[in-house]
Amino acid sequence: MAILHDIDPIALDLGIVKIHWYGLMYLAALGSAWWLGRRRVAGNRYGVNADQLSDLLFYGMIGVVVGGRVGYMLIYATPELLAHPLSLFKVWEGGMSFHGGLLGVMIACFSWSWSLRRHPFDTLDLVAPLVPVGLGFGRMGNFIGGELWGRHTDAPVGMIFPNALPGNLSMDEIRLQAAQGLLDHEARHPSQLYQAGLEGVVLFVLVWWFSSKPRPRYAVSGLFCLGYGVQRFIVEFFREPDKQMGYIAFDWVTTGQVLSLPMILFGLFLLFWSHRQKHFN
Repeated sequence: MAILHDIDPIALDLGIVKIHWYGLMYLAALGSAWWLGRRRVAGNRYGVNADQLSDLLFYGMIGVVVGGRVGYMLIYATPELLAHPLSLFKVWEGGMSFHGGLLGVMIACFSWSWSLRRHPFDTLDLVAPLVPVGLGFGRMGNFIGGELWGRHTDAPVGMIFPNALPGNLSMDEIRLQAAQGLLDHEARHPSQLYQAGLEGVVLFVLVWWFSSKPRPRYAVSGLFCLGYGVQRFIVEFFREPDKQMGYIAFDWVTTGQVLSLPMILFGLFLLFWSHRQKHFN
């Protein structure tokens, strides 16, 4: 019998104020980045002190939110954006793009680096190992919120996501039918957990281990881009395509896979280019 996803997305209800798990995941992502970043800059290895790191992470968080929202609206909700431009600011309705957020972080890192006259890829090599844990927390937020579910499956790992069910069943009706096994045909891959494991755990271990020793400039950033691109491309085979996008080619290629290909190529290029560098981070 498939497991029913029955998690309240609200962590704490204070009446007027409701604290959502997704918001707490953002705070956990920022906290983990700050803690790991302090370890990265210890010993003045990157020439960055704690105050400068805090500024960098602050700008980076702004880049994640602004870039993620703008990227989502441009890639996945262009008609809505053109019809209602102010929808860009309705972040409480959800809708964030990783690729847009990544671009936002890169812009923030370039701006911060320019202000300190640092090479931008020295900064990106510093930041890259901090990102995967934040991605993992973000995917856990997606899972708790019951969004971005996977494709249908009859595997034992299948879960029933209420938001993915057709019709307007109440939660009580869903619980009753799920207990009777009447919704097993609606079971889906918990692809959010797959992504949390790959993007959050596997990628973190790989990039953190790789960066634990001095590497030529561009190498750490290159490994991050390559690793994320490959893992995202694979997990898209289990994830349900965005409803408004569907499959964009051959009845299996998704938007996420298309957006991951440039990351894979860029990562390979950076790793190749790093072998010509004399500067190590």
